[in-house]
Amino acid sequence: MSKPPRLTLPSAARAYRLSTDRGPFAVHEAGEPVRGTALLVPGFTGSKEDFIGLLEPLAAAGYRVVAVDGRGQYETPGPREESAYGLEELAGDVLAQVRALDVDRVHLVGHSLGGLISRAAVLRDPSPFASLTLLSSGPAAIAEEQQARTKLLVAALEAMGDDMPGIWAAMRAHDPQDAAQDSPELTHFLRERWLATVPEQLVVTGRALICEPDRVDELSRVALPKLVLSGAVDYAWPVPLMDAMAERLGARRVVVPGAEHSPNAEDPATTAAALASFWDSATGM
Repeated sequence: MSKPPRLTLPSAARAYRLSTDRGPFAVHEAGEPVRGTALLVPGFTGSKEDFIGLLEPLAAAGYRVVAVDGRGQYETPGPREESAYGLEELAGDVLAQVRALDVDRVHLVGHSLGGLISRAAVLRDPSPFASLTLLSSGPAAIAEEQQARTKLLVAALEAMGDDMPGIWAAMRAHDPQDAAQDSPELTHFLRERWLATVPEQLVVTGRALICEPDRVDELSRVALPKLVLSGAVDYAWPVPLMDAMAERLGARRVVVPGAEHSPNAEDPATTAAALASFWDSATGM
């Protein structure tokens, strides 16, 4: 679970609902498209707040940056139907969001599960994209140990999806050391985000993390600049696995020292610098 480094938007950013042909999506936006526009897609149990530390430095680098809550995530509504949350459905949402941004091409960044969603969007239609960044996201299903944890969560949601407070309490009790590190403000936000997320969204996307096939060879045939960016340690997709994926893709590879699964939240300054440098090179700036 990503934990935002702060919860207040920088003065240069704004929160609003992006109207698309597939419905409204809650977003945070900052910056002007002097050098380009980027769309940031969050991961499993995440939200647009996971990118809040990137907004100011990327805006300062000349980019318009839009971080989004996906369908059924936090402040974006979604139906209580599993059919609404398959990766292809969520990829369709990303393409709709890009159309609504009304620019020629967009730099796409997907964190964790968001990387799988972004990959599906690019494979369906690469034409609206200037580049693709897979941020702490791997070639296929997550590591076996994390699959086991996710299967337990999916099973709990299937059985108790109408008791999201109870599942939250059980999750926090399962890892008290991690919970103890959070400030009261962050604890409140994380709980409210969890309670606002549609259970069926978590069930279906959790299954995707467990079962996603390897589509790297397919993606490698898409003529689009690619970046694989991660922390130095990752339990969802081990770093050597992402190293190998980057090689298979012919992608630029960046490792953020000292960071783990969420370098966007753990070291936003270094992550933002790496993204801006890649985007500049992708568009010949």
